[in-house]
Amino acid sequence: MKNSFSVLLGALSLLVSCGGGEEPNTEPPAPLPVPAPLAATLIFPDNNTECNEGTIISETQSTVLFEWNASENTDMYELNLRNLSTNNVAKSNASNPSISVTLLQGTPYEWFIVSMANGTNETATSASWKFYNQGPGIENYAPFPAEVVRPARGSAVGATGTIVLEWTGSDVDNDLVDFDVYFDTADIPATLLGTTNESSIEATIAANTVYYWRIVSRDSQGNTSQSEIFEFRVQ
Repeated sequence: MKNSFSVLLGALSLLVSCGGGEEPNTEPPAPLPVPAPLAATLIFPDNNTECNEGTIISETQSTVLFEWNASENTDMYELNLRNLSTNNVAKSNASNPSISVTLLQGTPYEWFIVSMANGTNETATSASWKFYNQGPGIENYAPFPAEVVRPARGSAVGATGTIVLEWTGSDVDNDLVDFDVYFDTADIPATLLGTTNESSIEATIAANTVYYWRIVSRDSQGNTSQSEIFEFRVQ
């Protein structure tokens, strides 16, 4: 009996010494995924309004404080600001939900916020708002440039013979009167399709053709603004 016990004990000792036991898991745990940021909510300058709360710094410029609500899972905000008269875009980064920017007076702008987070390439984009930066002596502002509804820019549509062009227009003074619609196969459309006080107009189209169109908005004081050029392809 003693000899059998000694043999068993020796076998167990040999098993342990030879590393028969399982090694502990030394792999570090996988990092948790970084949550995607959420979109910010814009506060000021308000949409489709005249911004008259800026600080005048010269005859042509003033500073405006842009504000928005902080968004979840966000480490950095990117302010995207487009001059609607020139289509020039400027971008500014902020770690807090506000930033002061120098703007031209009497000029229309569009702005939105992109939320970003460290450790992920995912972003979130807020709504886009438009406003006029206050200008000295301006009693009536030109309309904002019209924006396309359909057909979407760069889209392809079926060869149905006709198509309805739709857009949206807005004005700080709420005195929009009508729209001139230019529609052509030239990339700078110069053919007047028609003038309307509605936000849509019908156009004749042909297959395998690219069309370009733009809108001139007019208010009761004769002020006008030109939209960007939109295009679509007929299949």
